[in-house]
Amino acid sequence: MDEANANVVRVQASLDQAELNLSYTKIYATTAGTVASRSVQQGDFVQPGQTLFSAVPNRIYVIANFKETQLTHMRAGQPVTIDVDAFPNHVLHGHIDSFQRGTGSNFALLPPENATGNFVKVVQRVPVKILIDDFDGIPAGMIGPGMSVEATVTIRTPPRWLTWLL
Repeated sequence: MDEANANVVRVQASLDQAELNLSYTKIYATTAGTVASRSVQQGDFVQPGQTLFSAVPNRIYVIANFKETQLTHMRAGQPVTIDVDAFPNHVLHGHIDSFQRGTGSNFALLPPENATGNFVKVVQRVPVKILIDDFDGIPAGMIGPGMSVEATVTIRTPPRWLTWLL
């Protein structure tokens, strides 16, 4: 009887190990989205750290690189109007979600190292994440990574008597 119980425990451990090994073959996304630029096919062997595909999230947003001098009065939640070059007759509406804690050049693949001895002050760009709230009739799937946009942040609501100018 003890031998049969030991056999059951051994087989159960073997099953648990097989299920664990199977779980290592699945990749779970951190957010819902679509796959773009897939570089592997079914049956390919992959290595740890290998890029398999690019994922485009369903929640569409814009990363706008504002000059650091433009950030003085910007805050999260402020309304933004967005003109997409591909859709000239449409204006998208969104709001500021967050500011990157550092400039774009600071996180660049090859950050600039100016070691000439002369100091020249260069205005840096800071990435600002803008979530799109209203697509103005444009299908969300038509807007994708790398498209050119122009973002305008409303830092203060204008008085009612000036709204006709906008």
